[in-house]
Amino acid sequence: MDFIQNLGLGFSVALLPYNLLFCFIGCFLGTAIGVLPGIGPLGTIAILLPVTFGVSPEAALIMLAGIYYGAQYGGSTTAILINLPGEATSAVTAIDGYQMARQGRAGTALAVAALGSFFAGTVATLAIAIFAKPLTSLALSFSPADYFALMVLGLVASIALAHGSVLKGLAMILLGLLLGCVGTDSYTGAMRFTLGTLDLADGIPIVAFGAGIYALGEILRGIENESDAPVSVIPVNNRLPSLADLKEATAPVVRGTLLGSVLGVLPGGGALLSAFTSYAMEKKLSRTPERFGHGAMAGVAGPESANNAGAQTSFIPMLTLGIPSNPIMALMVGALILQGIIPGPNLITEQPKLFWGVIASMWVGNLILVILNLPLIGLWLKLLKIRPHFLFPTILGFSMIGVYSVGNSAFDLYLMAFFGAAGYVLGKLDCEPAPMLLGFVLGPLLEEYLRRAMILADGDATVLIQRPLSATLLAVAAALLVVILLPFIRKRRKEVFVEDE
Repeated sequence: MDFIQNLGLGFSVALLPYNLLFCFIGCFLGTAIGVLPGIGPLGTIAILLPVTFGVSPEAALIMLAGIYYGAQYGGSTTAILINLPGEATSAVTAIDGYQMARQGRAGTALAVAALGSFFAGTVATLAIAIFAKPLTSLALSFSPADYFALMVLGLVASIALAHGSVLKGLAMILLGLLLGCVGTDSYTGAMRFTLGTLDLADGIPIVAFGAGIYALGEILRGIENESDAPVSVIPVNNRLPSLADLKEATAPVVRGTLLGSVLGVLPGGGALLSAFTSYAMEKKLSRTPERFGHGAMAGVAGPESANNAGAQTSFIPMLTLGIPSNPIMALMVGALILQGIIPGPNLITEQPKLFWGVIASMWVGNLILVILNLPLIGLWLKLLKIRPHFLFPTILGFSMIGVYSVGNSAFDLYLMAFFGAAGYVLGKLDCEPAPMLLGFVLGPLLEEYLRRAMILADGDATVLIQRPLSATLLAVAAALLVVILLPFIRKRRKEVFVEDE
């Protein structure tokens, strides 16, 4: 009964004209940036973060959420039509979706992707509504030591799920933790790592940090890699799939939905890991694996459902535990903090309208996306013809306006420029900035819970392993770190032995 009442409260908030408008704006922008390769949802959310300061918390989070899972929809359009994924999660869809388009089945592929995503979004919304409250009750029993251990596990897990070198991922997390320490010590009032300037007394603004690393960094990389080669667009036909197509796609959609709903909760995993894992699973389960890569329906239906489900269930740890499972959730934590709201176990009791309104808006947003996705294909194709050298100045202008508007400080623009250059250099060094953003957001919280636990225990460090929960979480984090580093250690040993010979 409480479940129905809570959802009723959520829909009463989500269906308000004001919130419905921001839901539509978020879904539209998300689809648009998913279609346009380059900046992605992370950069767009970083740019629009300051805009949310002037609206209600419910409208702000509803819009940002719409951008996130809307990008999962939009990215599939160009992936299928021109083999150009607008979003990283759509790279898997492009494998078989583009082949279906070349066979004259572009409309079928697009429709299956949209319907599969809608089904996955519906199931994921119900999963969030069902499991959010039990998780919140569990979180309320956590001690500071338990929270510290949980955050350590989340940071270690983000290394495991990051791309590229493990050591580089670990270095990015440590760098993010150090950047998170910049500012005034909340216990002693001492200035730390501020370089003697009062502009850093409150720490590094997350808006300047995010817009620099992702938006400006992506612009610099885009300018370097800009290509004026014409894009060949495949005509769209037979938009509605047949009953046979729907029957073939049903099982992959269900499996992808379940897989994405689970993996989306994992730190660092989310939609990207869900999509790749779903494709691998469908190929393994298929009776005709040779069709994959040549237009297999399951190669589109499974990953598209998985990435949308993963995008939505990644809200669970952010809303219930206050721990972002990926960089986009980290920026949403920043959006809530700008509104004076701290996400965590108390959110569901202190801000029930916000909590349940966001959950209900996910289903509303998915319905809007289904309505938008197919009729607007022609518009997205026209946007693809815009040259990057026209697009980049617009993005840069919005970024600068957004960053300046938060603190009304020119120093924040200098910070954005610095982190933009840093993001570009990190990209050239194959260092993924996502772990750094997680470390930057979780760093102050990690320090806060550690110091609180030590104060309660009179400085006894064994308090971190005295409670069964914190000891278990730290043990799992240590074991995971060993598993991550083991292949690297073996590789180094082989190289040393070869050199000795």
